[in-house]
Amino acid sequence: MDRRKIMSLGRSSLVISLPKHWIKLTELERGDYVTLNIQKDNSLIVFPGVRKEREDREITLNVDPSENKDLLTRKIIACYLNGYFGINLISTDIFTVAQQKAVRNIVGMLYMRILESDARRIYAKIFVDESKAPIDTAIRRMHVITSSMFQDALKSLLNQDVELARVVHGLDDDVDNLNFFLLRLLRGAVLHPSLAVKLGLEPIDCLDFQTLVQRIEYVADHAVTIAKNVIMSSGRGLWLSQSVVESLMNFGNQAFDMYNEAIRAFFARDIDASNNVIERLDEMEMLNQKLALSTISVNEALAVCMLCIIRDSIKRIAEYAADIAEITIDHAYKPKPAVST
Repeated sequence: MDRRKIMSLGRSSLVISLPKHWIKLTELERGDYVTLNIQKDNSLIVFPGVRKEREDREITLNVDPSENKDLLTRKIIACYLNGYFGINLISTDIFTVAQQKAVRNIVGMLYMRILESDARRIYAKIFVDESKAPIDTAIRRMHVITSSMFQDALKSLLNQDVELARVVHGLDDDVDNLNFFLLRLLRGAVLHPSLAVKLGLEPIDCLDFQTLVQRIEYVADHAVTIAKNVIMSSGRGLWLSQSVVESLMNFGNQAFDMYNEAIRAFFARDIDASNNVIERLDEMEMLNQKLALSTISVNEALAVCMLCIIRDSIKRIAEYAADIAEITIDHAYKPKPAVST
């Protein structure tokens, strides 16, 4: 680390010299400009030249008509997550119908708008001001939707309510929307210190928040898995016995409480509550083993599969709750930025 002494220039100005090797590396000369960026910890970053806070970068993707629509979707998501504001898709011939539908579906999910479109070119752009996006609020909204999905999935299981299960399935897109948007913000904050300052984030916050967001999204996915099995069982005329359903509900309600408590503890920075969530995993494992034994009483093979899938989803949600609780404890002891005096 290079240390520099502050010197006075004139009556009121204070200056420091720039390292000679850095000047050669950046090819700066007398009269050139540099850009200064104050960080959250009051440190200062010096950029060579005049630098915009964040350029509205664009990228062009060449698309072959034979390219799989799922791969095309993943490429668009990758560009979005890496901070591109404009995505220009150019076909080497013409887009297939499947490709056009895939592009329009994912563009809508990513809060983007298609500004130009024809048989050979699609141009999409994002207009969201990311510097004004409240991270905490977006995560809370994502959690509220996910929590309601899990609760309704359990209700649909208890009451054999297929319509409610379909509603749960439909809400998954809302969680995915917020998931992609939050991951874009967090990756952007790592890449662009000025955005991190505006969002009130430190680099370590981005790591913890990214893990938190992904765990919430996983919970939503497993709520959908439960709902899908309710829909499937109704369509095939299958159902579990009342005693098995009651055991599943008890298991699910325990996981539901763990998940909600883990999120509450995260925002409250409640270490004791987080530790209690983690310690409840042993109890959940015992309930899981009892449910596994109840599989013996189920005669239909498809019903056995349904029971195992739902049981596994509930178990995983409990484990994700414990993961969130671990994040809370780790986050509580993050080192404070060192400020020199």
